[in-house]
Amino acid sequence: MPLRTLILGGTIEATSLARLLAGDARFDATLSLAGRTTEPRPQPLPTRTGGFGGIAGLVRYLREERIAAVIDTTHPYADQMSRNAVAACVEAGVPLASLVRAPWQAEPDDRWQIVPDTEAAAIAIGSTQRRVFLSLGRQELHCFAAAPQHHYLARLIEPPQQQTLPPHLCLIQARGPFDLAAETKLLTDERIEIVVSKNSGGSATYAKIEAARTLGLAVIMIARPDKPAGHVVRAPEDAVAWLAHASRRGV
Repeated sequence: MPLRTLILGGTIEATSLARLLAGDARFDATLSLAGRTTEPRPQPLPTRTGGFGGIAGLVRYLREERIAAVIDTTHPYADQMSRNAVAACVEAGVPLASLVRAPWQAEPDDRWQIVPDTEAAAIAIGSTQRRVFLSLGRQELHCFAAAPQHHYLARLIEPPQQQTLPPHLCLIQARGPFDLAAETKLLTDERIEIVVSKNSGGSATYAKIEAARTLGLAVIMIARPDKPAGHVVRAPEDAVAWLAHASRRGV
């Protein structure tokens, strides 16, 4: 009998894992997306969208759907979903693996200032008017309304929904990956002085960090939250191997 598997997704790794599992007779997998993007990329697996209703709702889903294994491939900053997944899998007795993407590491020519959260990032830009590139998604743009003196450029997949946004905000709608030449041109053409980024890790959006290094720009790097994890794997292929082992053990 195929191993009924739930993938908590929303990342490039989730899509890669879905492709590996699609058509593999050993697994009966479903991909779950949070629903923050209204037009996500097509997926090769059955997909559900939206939250579960906290820990209790996820436990209920795991039991009702007879899920035998869970893979958490959520974004490094999706700490609440991972926290719920760990607690729900313990309660339901379902094994959990977490695909943990390695963070970026500062190189000698990088000019990083690490801050604990988005609010601190807005303060760290300073009081003097600057041209700022925001690369952190749409959920927290409102935090920069507290520093209205700056000119902001934000790149998003979809427009923000908040009512309060910084007054000098220009939006670019685009989806990665982005290459070094394009990122260097963007930062140069827009006369960017500071980049604000989350330490997402991976290669899809790293070019902006390389471009900032090349141009000698400061980067305000928002530190990762404490993100609970199950059995840690580093790549989609490792997740498949873990699932295969779980299937052989008959979980």
